[in-house]
Amino acid sequence: MTELHISWIDYHRKIEQLAIQIAESGWQFKQILCLARGGLRVGDIFSRFFHKPLAILSVGSYINEGERGKLKFAANLTMTTESLQQPLLVVDDLVDSGETLKETILWLNKSQAIKTEIRTAVIWYKACSIYTPDYYLEYLPDKPWIHQPFEIYENMSLEQLKDNSA
Repeated sequence: MTELHISWIDYHRKIEQLAIQIAESGWQFKQILCLARGGLRVGDIFSRFFHKPLAILSVGSYINEGERGKLKFAANLTMTTESLQQPLLVVDDLVDSGETLKETILWLNKSQAIKTEIRTAVIWYKACSIYTPDYYLEYLPDKPWIHQPFEIYENMSLEQLKDNSA
């Protein structure tokens, strides 16, 4: 399996480039929904660039690195608006199998009664995906494991953090 190693600088630069791509498309949306955890940073930065309210939906399926479990949705959305504003932009960091984005769109239409357009945006779009995002920065024809800069915290204890900070 190939691997991509992304630095914090590259990660933020890619989010900025994706924001520019969406802005230049001319599409107007009223709110951003980020999928936690991967989409949190993308959603936060987009919310600031576009001056749109942010909603958060926690969705997860990974058990271990590269191993997927059953997709689980949070019971509630986190947002400061009374309901999701439409049209809606859904963001995540990447689309791998495509199941998460596909099922999220179905969940939104069913549980949140979304009646207008939903578009999706990710940094990385892997060819193996069953779902094609509306916006993506990089198309990956193979299926690399992407090592993102925040992964260092996945297995770091607070003691290790203290030692590294000293």
